[in-house]
Order: sequence, then C-alpha cells, then structure tokens
Amino acid sequence: MPAASEYRNVAILFGSQALFISSQIVLFTLAGLAGQMLAENKALATLPVSAVIVAAAMTTIPASLYMKRVGRRRGFMTATAIGFVGILMASYAIWTSHFWLFVAGSFIVGMNGGFAQYYRFAAADVASPEFLSRAISYVISGGIAAAIIGPQVVRWTNDLLPVPFLGSILSLSGFFVLSFILLSFLKIPNLSDEDIHSSGRPIFRIASNPTFIVSVLSGMVGYGSMSMIMTATPIAMVGCGFGVTESAGVIQWHVLGMFVPALFTGHLIHRFGVLPVIFSGLALLLLCIALAVAGIDIMNFTIALIALGLGWNFTFVGASSLLTETYQPSERAKVQATNDFLVFGTAALGSLSAGALLDAYDWNTVNLFALPLIVLTALVTLWYAVTYHRRQRALNQA
Repeated sequence: MPAASEYRNVAILFGSQALFISSQIVLFTLAGLAGQMLAENKALATLPVSAVIVAAAMTTIPASLYMKRVGRRRGFMTATAIGFVGILMASYAIWTSHFWLFVAGSFIVGMNGGFAQYYRFAAADVASPEFLSRAISYVISGGIAAAIIGPQVVRWTNDLLPVPFLGSILSLSGFFVLSFILLSFLKIPNLSDEDIHSSGRPIFRIASNPTFIVSVLSGMVGYGSMSMIMTATPIAMVGCGFGVTESAGVIQWHVLGMFVPALFTGHLIHRFGVLPVIFSGLALLLLCIALAVAGIDIMNFTIALIALGLGWNFTFVGASSLLTETYQPSERAKVQATNDFLVFGTAALGSLSAGALLDAYDWNTVNLFALPLIVLTALVTLWYAVTYHRRQRALNQA
C-alpha cells in the first residue's frame, strides 16, 4: 500500500502537470497560427511552436543537474517563474506584431517545459517499487484535466482582446502563478551529499545497456512522431477549410487520447509488463498514419489524432518506466537528463520539420515521414523482447 506522502506528492505533481499541459495545448493550438499571422515567410509559421520544444530539449540537461543540487521543489518553482516572464514577452510580441520577439518569448516559455518534463520522474524518485509505474502514469494523467481546460481557455479568451490570439496567450500567465503556488507545497527529499557529489558509472557505459537503448528509442520516436503530426494538424486543418474552433476540438480529442489512458497505463505495465505496452503504442502510431492519409474529413483528423495520443501515451509512459531500471540514485540526474535531451530533441526536430514539410509538400507527407522510424523502433523492441525473455528463461533454468 503506497504511503500517504506518495499520494500527496503525486496529487501536487498531477495538478502542476495539468497546468503545464493546459498551457502547452493553448500554445500548440495558437502559436503556429499566430506565427502564420506575424511571419512574412509562411514556412516559418510553426517556428514559435518549435521554439517551445527546442527550448525544452536544450533545458533538460541543465534542469536535471540544477535539481540534483537544489532539489525538485526549488527547481520546479524557478522554472515556473521563467515561464511567467516568457509568456509576458510573447504576449507583448503579439500586441506589437513582432514575429521574432514572439519566437523569443515562446523559447523562454519552453524553458519551463525542460523542468516540467521531470514531474513524472519526481514522483518516481520517492515511489515504492510496486507503485512506481503507477506514480508516473498518474502524474502524466494530469493532462486529462488539461484536455478540458486548455481548449476551453482558447474558446473563452481568443476574442477577449482586439488583437487575435492575444487574450489566450496572455491568460497563460495565471497558469504559471498557480503552478508556482502549488509546487511550493511539494515535499521530495533532496539527494544526500554523497549522491550529489558521486557521478556513478560513466554515461556511455549506461547508454550501452540494451534496456537504456530501447527505452530512449521508444521515447524518441513516440514523442517525435507525435510532435511532428500534432504541430502540423491545426495549420493543415485550416488549409482544408476548417476553423480555429474545429482545430481546437481535434486537439482536445488528441490530448484526451494522450492522457486518459494514463489512468490505467501504469496498471497495464504492472500486469502485462512494459514491453507489450510500448509495442502497443507503436502499433497505435502506425494506425494514426493509416487514418490520416486515408482522407481529410473531420473524422479522419479526429480519430487519427486520438490514435496518435494513445500511441504517445503507451510509448512515453512505458519508456519512462523502463528507464528507471537503468540507473542508481547517484546516476539518475545524468541518465534522466540524457534521456530527456534525446527525447525532446527529437520532438523539437519533429516540430521543426512539420512546417517545412507541410509548406513544401502536404499533410500526407508529414505523416508518412514518421513511418520508417516507427517500424524500425517496433523491430528493435521486438528483438529486445525476444532476447530479454530468452535471457530471463535461461536465468530461471540456471
């Protein structure tokens, strides 16, 4: 039975995750459209979205190392303050019609994401072994609340001010204030002085472990595919004649697909094992591509984006759980940092490529671009599952 302190930390991190993902939904829904409004070169329209993801990727390593020294609570609170400054800058850029200032503000907001991505690991840091995968999953399920809050914020605030998109972007400043207050109640013990100053095994030795390779590759391809397709979706839908409200609705269904399964993904991992869950996620990503290229009706966009969300959830939660098997406490900062840098670096590349592929080619090309990477990851995961079970059988027979 998990301790009350475990549930308390998970509840705080769940709320913080909900606020973080809500802000991400608003940004991913509107930042590309705002970029299209502000940029002279329309191929750069998704650059503000990409700036958010690139900043998160670039911040993952310094964020992890910083939190190793000062602790999770102080690190997360620092990050929300940075995000608050960034959203004010982005809002001012929209008010003054300054594209590159909007990109810069989006980048600073994204730095908060480099910290917030560790919410799931913060819960795992103090979770008992039997509760670990569920703790990760429950924190990620904060996106369920975000799936309701985020699109509603867009609907309620998009026309609140005379400048398009300004009301929605500016409203996110309140999210960062609330998150700062909530995280002040987080109680996760800091590492001991010995663990802080110990480096453990070299990262290259840890990275050569097949378990590390499969977990990181699954996270990279799952998040990268999701980022690319999701970033392109609002612009592709507008290009197909749909409005901002309809785009927000599809993104809402996508986010529900991402986070509702988190209520039970941890239980699935606990019951069936992490590898079947990861493999199921990859199969769902393939289903997304098949549905997306089959047509451009509203139902094609909606169901494909739901499948995309489900696939992301299974690969991301599964990969995060598998990663925790690869490190000791003194090694967790650098292993988590390496993992998240690679995962969110791939997500950034996916987002960056979305606008260029959509501008140069079409919606189908964006989807098919991810196909070989997903297939490759499925084959590597299958290989690892076969060799892993063979090794386990050999150990059991010894």
